[in-house]
Amino acid sequence: MKLKKSMLVVPMSLMLLMPTAALAEDHGDHSGSAESGMEMGTATPAAELRITLDTALTEHAFLAIEAMRKGVDGAEDFDQAAAALTSNSDDIAAAVSSVYGEENGAAFLEIWNSHIGYFVDYVTATAEGNQEGIDQALAELEEYKVEQAAFFATATEDRLPAAALEEGLQMHIDMLLMAFDAYAEGDFETAYTHEREAIMHMSGFAEQLSVAIADQFPDQFENSNPDTPAVDLRSQLNYVFTEHAGLAAMAMQDGADGAESFDQAAAALNANADDLSAAVGSVYGEEAGAQFSEIWKSHIGYFVDYVVATGEGDTEGQEAAKAELDGYIVEQAAFLDTATEGRIPAADLEAGLTEHVSQLLAAFDAYVAGDYETAYSSIREAWAHMTMPAAGLSAAIVDQFPDQFGGEMPGMPSTGMGGMAAEENGFPVGYMMALLFVMIGGSALAVRKYASDKQ
Repeated sequence: MKLKKSMLVVPMSLMLLMPTAALAEDHGDHSGSAESGMEMGTATPAAELRITLDTALTEHAFLAIEAMRKGVDGAEDFDQAAAALTSNSDDIAAAVSSVYGEENGAAFLEIWNSHIGYFVDYVTATAEGNQEGIDQALAELEEYKVEQAAFFATATEDRLPAAALEEGLQMHIDMLLMAFDAYAEGDFETAYTHEREAIMHMSGFAEQLSVAIADQFPDQFENSNPDTPAVDLRSQLNYVFTEHAGLAAMAMQDGADGAESFDQAAAALNANADDLSAAVGSVYGEEAGAQFSEIWKSHIGYFVDYVVATGEGDTEGQEAAKAELDGYIVEQAAFLDTATEGRIPAADLEAGLTEHVSQLLAAFDAYVAGDYETAYSSIREAWAHMTMPAAGLSAAIVDQFPDQFGGEMPGMPSTGMGGMAAEENGFPVGYMMALLFVMIGGSALAVRKYASDKQ
């Protein structure tokens, strides 16, 4: 263990204080601006810590699974996928360094990167049908789990106990392996189910780690709390929005490749859209949620149109798809402007949505052209960019419905597009969280069975 306790108390660097979205700025004299929502708790120092960790850790799960798939497929872009995963590790280590110092950040990075190497060993052994190599990789991951848990337990001064950390890290390892094994076996539906569970699981770890750090260094975080209803809302939107970017990019790659897994990749993307629509419906009512879903899913369809046209060398079809995406941007911006009662102005939304569309198209075009470095750079930019709408929308909602975010576990308001809706039309956040816990619980049972089968 290389952790230096003498370096524990380090001022928080500006790196963790990621700026909130331009989407949440410049609201004029509106009596209830999204900026006010941020003052209420969606953009406190502790909130920014949680979102920074959430964004990086969930991206780790996504990139790890995608790199493992590329490895077993012998894909041309494996090296670039692995490089993106390594860059993500550097980002996580920088966040650790900003709290615990550079020496401890370097110690963390060495341990963290080791488990990526063991996953690569597992992939290689699987591709070769080498059971001995598979067993060796699993044994190495077991050792990693213990070492990584000890690091965080020491770093947080046992605010995160080693035993609990080991259990959580084992779940992370098993979720990635379950997703990979299912993919290697051609069970793509199960593979994408486990991928989404793995991403969600890392969001939970980000919450736990941010709570421990904020408690450990209260002065550095202005005694703010990363585990409030307002921050929970932002975190939930953050993980669903960023996941959308990742799943969209990979589904488009599958489409270009004519991959057998395309239908299941598209289904995972649509399931993500359903989750996002449910979140919108929980705030603004079922009718608004359905309207959002129709608009949101339309842009997924236009991306598919672009992929098909590209595959056919149909320049006219590509331009038509881009024109449809331009129309989507205007319609989606108008919807959210109306829903938030001007707290997120349409002009700001259009700018943000334009950037989102451009990033995904750039990632796809680069992939088709064989420029994989640019492709993965654009995918990572698209992932990071989606933290902005999560920040802006959560701030607007908290400002719009302040009474719903004052307690420990509130229910979300049930409203229409401008007035209060009947209670039965709502989808309370408490119920939404209960569903997530059921999903996590189900995943835990599957993980335990998987681990038992591996023994």
